[in-house]
Amino acid sequence: MTPSCQVPGSHIKPWARPKASKYCFINANVLDMEDGVVYTDSLVITCNGKIQSVSIHSSKSIPVDAKVIDCQGRFLCPGLFDAHVHLCAVPGFNDLSKAFGNPNDVHLLRQPYTAGQMLHRGFTSIRDCGGAQLAMKEAIEDGVFPGPRMFISGHALSQHGGHGDLRASHDQIQCCGGTHNNNSLGRLCNGVPECMAAVREEIRCGADFIKIMGSGGVASPTDKLEHLQFTSAEIQAMVECAENAGTFVTAHAYTVKAIRHCIDNGVKGIEHGNFLDASTAKLMAEKNVYLTPTLIAYAQMASDQWKGYLPPESQAKNSQVLTSGLQALRTAADAGVTMCYGSDLLGPLGSAQTGEFALRAKVLTPLEVLRSATINPAKMMGCGDSIGQIKDGFAADILILAANPLEDVTVFDDPEKYVLGVMKDGRVYKSRWNELPEDWEIPVRVKYN
Repeated sequence: MTPSCQVPGSHIKPWARPKASKYCFINANVLDMEDGVVYTDSLVITCNGKIQSVSIHSSKSIPVDAKVIDCQGRFLCPGLFDAHVHLCAVPGFNDLSKAFGNPNDVHLLRQPYTAGQMLHRGFTSIRDCGGAQLAMKEAIEDGVFPGPRMFISGHALSQHGGHGDLRASHDQIQCCGGTHNNNSLGRLCNGVPECMAAVREEIRCGADFIKIMGSGGVASPTDKLEHLQFTSAEIQAMVECAENAGTFVTAHAYTVKAIRHCIDNGVKGIEHGNFLDASTAKLMAEKNVYLTPTLIAYAQMASDQWKGYLPPESQAKNSQVLTSGLQALRTAADAGVTMCYGSDLLGPLGSAQTGEFALRAKVLTPLEVLRSATINPAKMMGCGDSIGQIKDGFAADILILAANPLEDVTVFDDPEKYVLGVMKDGRVYKSRWNELPEDWEIPVRVKYN
């Protein structure tokens, strides 16, 4: 007996799905992220996971084989891109010390839930800056379970005593050139040979880019925010290895000294950058270095809801970076630095992922904020010609919205009300609108003749 309606490859991968359906969205208001305008009364056709055509003020005939969705003036926005997450920091624990110190099986089995929730909020792409591994990325790409498109750094690289070293001050156990004590976040490396080997290992294991720890951080127990981490020779060696593999290095860095140390040695991205000053912002703009602020993380950790989640030493550091973050955002915008959207929320705080929109809206225009969550991270990851916009030939990552985010970008912070549908690669993964059925589930094929 042979199974009917066989999808190519499903005898090996039973989760394989047919090609995405053809959709035709009519009477839509389409957001253009480049020009910052809304094209009214538009028609958008998707086919096989791609945007086949976008027609403005169109009387174009509707394909007979398409699923027709009458948007009735609703807004079509590109899928969102969160450029700083940590999937391995899963919820389920009541303090920060548990966020990264779990056995692999514990956090790996919870990551599908976290990934699915991100997708439902409208994030069709994410960049994981330490912890997520290739198996998770491949499972989502294969359709084993729903989640955003993933770009991963593998383990973040840290010197001993750096932001990726989670050992306490009295822990004397040594670990060179590898991970330590179930530290899913980081890989420890010291000296040029170990740093080069660490980059090559992460690339071998599927990293799309390299993340290094260039300064102290809030969550790490033994370093101060103002610490410089890695020597010039170490950073240069890691940058060279990354560039040899066709990718780049981004760095966790807060202070001006740390940011300049990283940029001067070839780093192409800065994470956080809360103490950025005008001259350093100008340097970043001149060298086309991307900045990914993560303000919502500090705001959440300082809130009454999460009082006690941080240990006392981290609470003090969190207060420092929180007060300076918004000013750094304005400084970067004034200098013309290209910024990307980042949340960096750990554990149960991840439910506030969309809160970054409201924080950035205090100092940036809605268009600036939207670009940081669509076209900017797409360009940073070398995908500016395939994701982040609603244009012919791009991936069919589309959000159906009940309001115009160019007028009020904070609508994303209430997805249950405003994000009516989430399409990724031409499949509807989440619908809060009766006229738009979900169609991502694997069809039942266990039928024999």
